[in-house]
Amino acid sequence: MAVRPLEAFVLHHYDWSETSLILDLFTREQGRLAVVAKGAKRPYSQLRAVLLPFQRILVSLSKSTKVEEGSAEVQILRSAEWGGGHTLPSGAALFSGYYLNELLLKLLARQDAHPQLFDAYANTLLQLHDQEDAQSQAALRAFELRLLADIGLLPDLSVVTLTQAAVALDRPYMLSPEGGVMVPSHAAPTLSGQDLIQLQAALLHGSSEALQQACLRALPALKAALRGMLHYHLGHKPLRTRHVMLEVQKLLE
Repeated sequence: MAVRPLEAFVLHHYDWSETSLILDLFTREQGRLAVVAKGAKRPYSQLRAVLLPFQRILVSLSKSTKVEEGSAEVQILRSAEWGGGHTLPSGAALFSGYYLNELLLKLLARQDAHPQLFDAYANTLLQLHDQEDAQSQAALRAFELRLLADIGLLPDLSVVTLTQAAVALDRPYMLSPEGGVMVPSHAAPTLSGQDLIQLQAALLHGSSEALQQACLRALPALKAALRGMLHYHLGHKPLRTRHVMLEVQKLLE
């Protein structure tokens, strides 16, 4: 029986030899995979027009190999074809797309499938606009929430983490990387209990649209709170994309 191709996005690639690449793929069925694309750098290779970031592709893989002595095994790309989608993003959407890729590269373990996160990633790419606006920001926050939830780093937003008491609709709360949902103990971005409940409900429902709408109502406090959580969990792995975005913004001011 023929093996069904994997749905995938190219998160990153780097040179392996004069003619080949090593790809970091995000697949729906198997999560992040390291893959060798032999001959992909050749001028006449059909893979050159397919192995692009932010484009859904269908890939077939073969047995694993080692790219160098003592290294981890990677799979070999047998074929890749365009899986349908939209044109490559530009402007602010391009930076945001690379930001999503960097989050996945630094926070997702290899060979750990997250099909719902894969779908959220594909949907988020469609919501990013050339000019940064509230809708694009909400889409990014929704993806950050989904990512943190899927890898087990997001607490239940509907309860105070320490006591497991339900949050009060009209009270402010802070989101701490270490303490979860807390009553504010110092100057920090706060979210209302109602905002937190709506965010948790949207996460459980699984609808990207509902989650983005809940995020839209909680901007910009949610952005600051999630930035703190991501910074904490990334540790010594700062995001290069964010640094580049800030430098570009300075040049444009």
